Amino acid sequence: MTIFSNDDTQRADLTYVREVMREPILSREYELELATAWHDNHDEKALHEIIRSYSRLVVSAAVRFRHYGLPMGDLIQEGNIGLMQAAARFEPERGVRFSTYAKWWIRSSIQDYVLRNWSIVRTGSTTAQKQLFFNLRRLRAQLLNVTTETMQPQDRKQIADDLHVSIRDVEDMENRLAAHDLSLSNSMGEGSNEEWIDSLADTRPNPETVAFDLFDTTVRKHWVQSALHKLTVRERQIILSRHLSESPMTLEAVGGVMSISKERVRQLEARALRKMRFHLLKNIHDVKEIL
Repeated sequence: MTIFSNDDTQRADLTYVREVMREPILSREYELELATAWHDNHDEKALHEIIRSYSRLVVSAAVRFRHYGLPMGDLIQEGNIGLMQAAARFEPERGVRFSTYAKWWIRSSIQDYVLRNWSIVRTGSTTAQKQLFFNLRRLRAQLLNVTTETMQPQDRKQIADDLHVSIRDVEDMENRLAAHDLSLSNSMGEGSNEEWIDSLADTRPNPETVAFDLFDTTVRKHWVQSALHKLTVRERQIILSRHLSESPMTLEAVGGVMSISKERVRQLEARALRKMRFHLLKNIHDVKEIL
């Protein structure tokens, strides 16, 4: 399997573009004839000819989106997908030229690809946001009073009004377009051997802390189990239901289960807690027994 370098890829793209641009432009009548042959008779030869002839539309559309920093070859590929979708859905009897119809499919396919791949963070999920993403630079450049990197409030308001979005949407998109995804493996500076990932703090506990926490949990569990064994069956049931359950029960609910009054549950709970406290204070120092 051959792995192409960037130069090889660029040369391949240029060769493809030259070949595409040499394809003849179809007349309206011949275009209709080919489209009808494909639509009515599934004539693959007619399909191939119309696709080859209008691949120039794909190249033209891809060039307009090249400033988003994505590979030209990928943009062309996505545009070709849109061209194929147009061919599959085109209805010759409507009287619209295939070239006009295909432009919309090509542009839509490339736009979707740009939105999916321009950033690792999803960009433009609504129609208004997509319009803002693809038109903000152009509208910003048209505003003669933009002389700084950040637009003025009146500029954002004008763009928001033109595209029927909120000023907040304009501000958010402006910030998104001004930033770029950076790899954590990039160097922190020219000549530096440190990478950005080295500056990220690891908030996870270290192995020593994990070991101590596990030990403490084991000790506490042993102490509680030991104290529970000093209680009567009814006292133990109350403590488990009221204090050691993921869904603690109320005094009234425990009383209903045990067929005793709410006040009696409270008295037994208080007595049980005193017993457990006394046992823990008496034996808490003796940790060696659980090792």
